[in-house]
Amino acid sequence: MVEVILFEFFLSMITASLQEIKKELRTLDPDRLQEVCMRLAKYKKENKELLNYLLFEADHEANYIKHVKEEIAELFTTLPQSNVYLIKKSLRKILRFANRQIKYSSEKQTEIEVRIFFCIKMKDAKIPRPQGSVLFNLYQQQLKKIETTFSKLPEDIRADFDRDLKYIL
Repeated sequence: MVEVILFEFFLSMITASLQEIKKELRTLDPDRLQEVCMRLAKYKKENKELLNYLLFEADHEANYIKHVKEEIAELFTTLPQSNVYLIKKSLRKILRFANRQIKYSSEKQTEIEVRIFFCIKMKDAKIPRPQGSVLFNLYQQQLKKIETTFSKLPEDIRADFDRDLKYIL
């Protein structure tokens, strides 16, 4: 008897698939849907940031990119100058922020612009990147991600980024 109850409890703990969640969301009335979204936003900062993007910034991608670049530029102003350990730590923090913003947008052009801007700021900050170091590898990873995404863009959009790519390479 106890085994059956535990088994039923375990089955109830399994998370529904995205398809099932999508079907259930279609059945909800607008007030209940708003309540679900608010509860979702309340418990995790990333959920709140994603909802903010979807509701207020998704329709104005150019402004969103501008805002993200401003934030990255601001974070670069706080970059320490002498201690390599603190520089690495700060760059990783900036990169986490950039990756999160890229994930919210999920548009290739936004990803390219943000990653190129990060590399430009890193290059302009004259951060030493000796080959084989963590900072060198971090920069190279961004270049690889840019190349991968760049190859998926249409030819006319690629031309817009040629000058910036030459600078960071």
